[in-house]
Amino acid sequence: MAETPSQARGDTPGHEGEETATVPATEGTATSTATDGDTADRGPGFGRRRTGTSADVLPDVEGEDDGAGPVWKRMAVERWGEGPLATTVGVLVLVLALGLGLFQIHIALLGGFDARQQRLIHLLFVLVLVLLVKPSLPGRAGRSIPALVFDTVLIGAAFVTSLYPIVYQQELASRAGAYTDLDWIMGLIAIVVLLEATRRTVGMVMVVMVAAFIFYAWVGPLVPGQFGHSGATIQRIATHSYLGDGVYGLTLGVVVTFVFVFILFGALLSKTGGGSFFVGLAYVLTGRMVGGPAKGAVLSSALMGSVSGSAIANVVSTGPFTIPLMKKVGYRRHDAAGVEAAASTGGQILPPIMGAGAFIMAERTGIPYADIVKVAIIPALMYFGVMFLFVDILARKYGIGVARDSDLPRMRAVMAAGWHFLAPLLLLIVLLLNYVPPTRAGLWACGALFLVAMLRAASRLGPRDILEVFVLAARNTMPVSVACAVAGIIVGMVGLTGLGLVLSDVLVTVFAGSLLLTLLMVAIASLIMGIGLPVTAAYVVLAVLAVPALQELGLAVIVAHMIVYWYSQDSNVTPPVAFAAFAAAGVANASPMRSGLSAWKFAKGLYLIPMLMAYSALMEVDGPITDLAVAVVSGCVALATAAIALEGHFLRPVAVGERIAFVVASLLIMIAPEWSALFGAALSLGVDSSWFVLAGSVLGTALIALQVIAHRRNRNTAPATADGTPTPVA
Repeated sequence: MAETPSQARGDTPGHEGEETATVPATEGTATSTATDGDTADRGPGFGRRRTGTSADVLPDVEGEDDGAGPVWKRMAVERWGEGPLATTVGVLVLVLALGLGLFQIHIALLGGFDARQQRLIHLLFVLVLVLLVKPSLPGRAGRSIPALVFDTVLIGAAFVTSLYPIVYQQELASRAGAYTDLDWIMGLIAIVVLLEATRRTVGMVMVVMVAAFIFYAWVGPLVPGQFGHSGATIQRIATHSYLGDGVYGLTLGVVVTFVFVFILFGALLSKTGGGSFFVGLAYVLTGRMVGGPAKGAVLSSALMGSVSGSAIANVVSTGPFTIPLMKKVGYRRHDAAGVEAAASTGGQILPPIMGAGAFIMAERTGIPYADIVKVAIIPALMYFGVMFLFVDILARKYGIGVARDSDLPRMRAVMAAGWHFLAPLLLLIVLLLNYVPPTRAGLWACGALFLVAMLRAASRLGPRDILEVFVLAARNTMPVSVACAVAGIIVGMVGLTGLGLVLSDVLVTVFAGSLLLTLLMVAIASLIMGIGLPVTAAYVVLAVLAVPALQELGLAVIVAHMIVYWYSQDSNVTPPVAFAAFAAAGVANASPMRSGLSAWKFAKGLYLIPMLMAYSALMEVDGPITDLAVAVVSGCVALATAAIALEGHFLRPVAVGERIAFVVASLLIMIAPEWSALFGAALSLGVDSSWFVLAGSVLGTALIALQVIAHRRNRNTAPATADGTPTPVA
């Protein structure tokens, strides 16, 4: 008799507060799991939307049927509680969000302001919104009269310091380098206000890190060794951050110029029901596979994340639908949360939109965004491929079957409800790949999405819905803009002190030119920074510190930046601070740390694929097609063998000896040039690295083939059931 999922896992009733009664499930059979609290009537699900149209078959992943008030009202009530003050703040939030959105559309279409003025006005809108809706203190203390006075003072300071460089622009330009006391005092006040906004939206760790870089710039003469420098006064630090290449520098400029348009596109897609369509489409394609709900979560998060560019936003929008379905077929709570978090994180590396860091990469390197999209597609697909393998292995390992047909819609119904949402996305992809500037491409996509949405009753937007789109866009912009603005201070301090060049020289010297050790150090640094920094800020800091070292070791500029960009994603899925995993744990009612560990395991591609970028032709899309094909095929083998070795299971349990062989196969492929150099140094043999790639590919393929052969043999020799058919083997 086949084991139930609970028996296979060794769970006991009440595991993580959950009682589970499970019908035995094998491959190709449905699993019926009754989970306490997971009934058909709870949580978003297919058929929850009530529009009176074909869209009723789609899942309500956006929470349109939750009965809550408008977004601006909810934001104000969460900050100030019910009452007249919350109503007033809600109206202010609506006005500011509308003003920010219209300002952004205006400069995207018509311009009219220089780059610095655009950034000043954008950040002013964002700072006021943050100070209005994010509390200075938790609980009732944040709603007290002193807190209101404090926020009012900060808002006034934000207005003054933002308008000062605009009003006195000519005078400041004429005395550049000889700033007055008022100039640096304004700069100091602007930094303090920005750090307070950072504390409220990003966290205290980011504030401490920025303060540490400022302190390093100040005490430079006291620092011994190579890291010592001439130092900078408080006056110079303040004016450099405020009036130079700091807060209002390139990093914030990318948000103003490019990122906001795509955040607006994501908000529009969410409000029109496009997100529900993409989740429904994902479950139609994967829901009837073994472990289908988890595969549906992977695919839906990929589709949503590729246009939203935010892992956490993706988790909280799709997670309430995908996680209960995963739990219903037998996935453990923390595994369901880990799958959702890892898949949502992958959305930031999947074109066409990716995350804000991709636009920053384009600006910093001077490489057209279309070229970045082209080289990013294959590695991103490989990431989701290895995630599919992970959830499939997990399903077979624990005897998880397929979802019930009653939990899933039909392809015809889903396409009838939302086929029109495909057109704007396809238009966006075509425009980007044809080198249309990202801002213009994003505006065209927004216009096309609005047009097709208005053609159908289910997705048609009323005046209130249009206002909510602007509020959603402003809400999603706040953490990105604040993080990029405060990261500009770090970039400024690195440039002011020369830290980037010094660190690059130290990395290359200490590791004796070893690319492998340098990559490991960059990964560790990314993990440390990810404890307190969001992914965009982590990428910006690592880019100025680590990319020069990677380039000096022979990597092309786009490869070096892409490796750092991938590593910077780990803050979403790596304990002790795994933002997306913790958000998913809240949805799944699971242990945050166990969810984080599961997400870290499922997101192993974030660490392994950068190795392939560095050592193979995976990024050389314009090179010989045979080299690219070899890199892709061998890379897939390496990722598959690594996943099987990590999980200790494929179609059947993997013995210890097999597991070691899988690890060896993976390492032979991933770091083939290192093996070649090792053989050359130890045995004076000039073995080309391609031979190690071939050996690893053959070994990995043979090991996987042996698993398939043994699995089929077991299925053919399984005892017959009562009707004479063989008993299926998961």
